Amino acid sequence: MSDAGPTPRDPASVDVSAYGAWLFDMDGVLTKTADVHAAAWKRAFDAFLLEEGQRTGATYAPFDVASDYQKYVDGEPRADGVRNFLAARGISLPEGNEDDPPDARSVNGVGNRKNELVLEVMKTQGVAVYDGAVVLVKELRRRGIKVAVVSASENTEAALTAAGIEDLFDARVDGLVVKSLHLAGKPAPDSFLEAAKMLEVSADHAVVIEDALAGVEAGRAGHFALVVGVDNHDGAGSHAYADQLHEHGAMVVVRDLREVLGAPRP
Repeated sequence: MSDAGPTPRDPASVDVSAYGAWLFDMDGVLTKTADVHAAAWKRAFDAFLLEEGQRTGATYAPFDVASDYQKYVDGEPRADGVRNFLAARGISLPEGNEDDPPDARSVNGVGNRKNELVLEVMKTQGVAVYDGAVVLVKELRRRGIKVAVVSASENTEAALTAAGIEDLFDARVDGLVVKSLHLAGKPAPDSFLEAAKMLEVSADHAVVIEDALAGVEAGRAGHFALVVGVDNHDGAGSHAYADQLHEHGAMVVVRDLREVLGAPRP
């Protein structure tokens, strides 16, 4: 974004009860599925690029989890992620049909290949959660504050069920809702605004919690009362990513969501 981000705030300064609704992104905020999705995208894209190279004689750089995941697919509806990444490799595919087989040379075919891989992992390995996020959700519910999950994934229900937290939310806006209502993907604020609407809370009285840059941009674009960025990046780059979250719209950045409850960082 061209303009400077909001002035950073101390997480401990947040008055949790001052807001009528909290809207949680799923991957990377509630569930540890971001790595699962990234790995599935890599397997799907790399297999496609190899096949495409054999078909055309061209050589394509493989999917880079460290850079391509966030740049092209994180937080995007599945078909948009396919288009975004392949366009970056100079490839354009026909849309195909939603029920295309996973080996079809189409946007939907590549997306369905990735989806099969994700569902396979969820069924065989389950889905882990971020403990701090679950603690915050349960505390909000205890205080009678509404909570919703907002995700571009069409597998949101399956992921929440695999994680054992499907009953913790008052509303859910997932990839299926986004598709059925023709909502724009992040960084547009549409999905968060739809969740606030479901909870009958205005944006200026609601909180957005996101780990993706496009997600915090969406919160800022929707003029939500508070935008919380979650920095799950480890290592030397973590401080740099926290700065990026602030620059793109996060008012508060945390490593663990218990920090907004005044708990020290674990």
